[in-house]
Amino acid sequence: MKFGINTYLFSSPFTNESVSWFPQFKEWGFDFVEIAVEDPANIDPEFIRKALDDNELECRSVCAATGPGRDLRGNRKEQITSLDYIHALIDIAPILGSSLVAGPIYSAVGRAGLVPEDKKQGQWNNVVKNLKILTKYAEEHRVKLAIEPLNRYETDFINTCDQALRLIHDVGSDALMVHLDSFHMNLEEKDPALAIHKAGDKLALLHASGSDRGTPGGDQINWDRIFAALDHINYQGDIVIESFTPDVLIIAKAASIWRQVEPSREAIAVDGLKFLRSLAF
Repeated sequence: MKFGINTYLFSSPFTNESVSWFPQFKEWGFDFVEIAVEDPANIDPEFIRKALDDNELECRSVCAATGPGRDLRGNRKEQITSLDYIHALIDIAPILGSSLVAGPIYSAVGRAGLVPEDKKQGQWNNVVKNLKILTKYAEEHRVKLAIEPLNRYETDFINTCDQALRLIHDVGSDALMVHLDSFHMNLEEKDPALAIHKAGDKLALLHASGSDRGTPGGDQINWDRIFAALDHINYQGDIVIESFTPDVLIIAKAASIWRQVEPSREAIAVDGLKFLRSLAF
């Protein structure tokens, strides 16, 4: 099991200049960096890879940023924009050293509303159709895609592990996996540990965040049960700290971070990593 840090805690958008954080990540003891690529044009993947190598770090997952206009269930223009964006991430990932593109790639984050079942089925069909295109491309590049259920305030489409697994079944590709997040599970799952059991060998990534978006371990989540479930399914994947503070203004607004929930970003990274490693099997 390896532990990583998501760049959203320190930088948005991630650019070539953001590699200045890499020495600090290494000093804090992280094994890898999960890079949130908001705009592929912002980075030179080969430059980023060299900076990772120079700091003895890996990029084991690329985090997708599906903001407005990137929506596999949207209008035709939005679907094409999203397809082009995720294709670009699949191209970039191997250069960075990663074989995983993760996140809520099925829809624009923030799109949430109660829609009639027939309309929702139409959206579902569009997402399945588009994910079949993307997984075929991913398979050709030996990359996997992992879909992340989000809480009800950020999407009305995939909120639970059960829904994610149903979508994976309908797409029918071994390149499509599940990406679970402790914050979202705390809101949406009856039992987060059971969700991990259900995901089983389809679980490709776990985001660790406190119940208030702060430090893992300094919150009300039952982390002992989370790790017991990971142990039960013999989880060999990665755990990434993805928390937020008001310091990164763009992400603070997107994630509704209106107050300083922890002393500092460093405290989240250092204390969170120490706590998670203490539970690792």
